[in-house]
Amino acid sequence: MNRAYQEQYEKLGLNIAYYRKAKKYTQMQLAELLGIDRTHMGNIELARTGVSLDILFHLSEILEVPVSRFFEFRE
Repeated sequence: MNRAYQEQYEKLGLNIAYYRKAKKYTQMQLAELLGIDRTHMGNIELARTGVSLDILFHLSEILEVPVSRFFEFRE
């Protein structure tokens, strides 16, 4: 993960958390559906690690949100 983009990763993580909570999933529940560890899910939301396109596409399916919505950053 390129730290030069830290702010964008943080906004991406916030959007993922927002849509997860809107669907009333815990991090554990969503991680299980994605086939990843809960700590990895938490690290994605907290911008401690990057996220692969595979996970983003799967998140989009599970949360029923177009991938592009994850990148609509709020000010």
